[in-house]
Amino acid sequence: MEILRNRQSLSDYIAAVKKEGKKIGFAPTMGALHDGHMSLYKEARKDNDIVISSVFVNPTQFNNPDDLKKYPRTEENDIAMLEKAGVDAVYIPGTEDIYPEKAESKHYDFGGIENEMEGKFRPGHFDGVGTVVSELFRQVQPDNAYFGEKDYQQLAIIKKLVEIEKFPINIHGVPIYRAENGLALSSRNARLSEDEKNEGATLIYKTLVKVNEWFRVISIPEIKKRVEEIFEQSDYELEYFLIADEETLKETDFFYKDKSYRAFIVVFVGEVRLIDNMHLD
Repeated sequence: MEILRNRQSLSDYIAAVKKEGKKIGFAPTMGALHDGHMSLYKEARKDNDIVISSVFVNPTQFNNPDDLKKYPRTEENDIAMLEKAGVDAVYIPGTEDIYPEKAESKHYDFGGIENEMEGKFRPGHFDGVGTVVSELFRQVQPDNAYFGEKDYQQLAIIKKLVEIEKFPINIHGVPIYRAENGLALSSRNARLSEDEKNEGATLIYKTLVKVNEWFRVISIPEIKKRVEEIFEQSDYELEYFLIADEETLKETDFFYKDKSYRAFIVVFVGEVRLIDNMHLD
């Protein structure tokens, strides 16, 4: 596996791959890799000749400086996992390779989806995501790019970004990869104790399963009330729960037959903020 640590080495590598006419699959990450990330590269291998990863903890998508400081950095382990997964190259840029002048976000109009859910609770977050992904797309020049559905709103933002910037890239959403107990795999899980992983985090999944059972059987306001009661009786803090249209990501209080819906939930388990979602059928 090639380890590319600056913009020039990546540029040389991409030029050689393009010269051979090979198709590139790409999944950017912020490191602290786990099996959920590996599922992206497994998917990318199906459709591409070359699979590339990137590891870059992007400062502009953290509205809380403490979150940026606490974000786990596990480069040695990340490289080992990527090699084992058969990834062809990993790009590990410095901040200056992504932000040559100053680490600032470009402002985007994503048609309103940036103001829903996470956009309300993390101001500027999606401008940071759009800025870094846009720059990585320009440098890596992939044919296909892969993102997990755990960050479903981010996936929608990336699809909109490709439209705005007119990138010739196919965006693929990959289903949430879960542990046996239902916990959605996330880099933040490294900060959970074993009890928190086995109790608090799995309560999130069990709640989503119940929501799916209640879907179209009882009203959305009643579902929300039941979810709130579940967490009121637990040791964990519910930040928000809502049901939204999968296309517009706008919260709804009523089901329409011709629409697809998804439940979104954010819970603090100890000091760790966990997000999850589930398609409702």
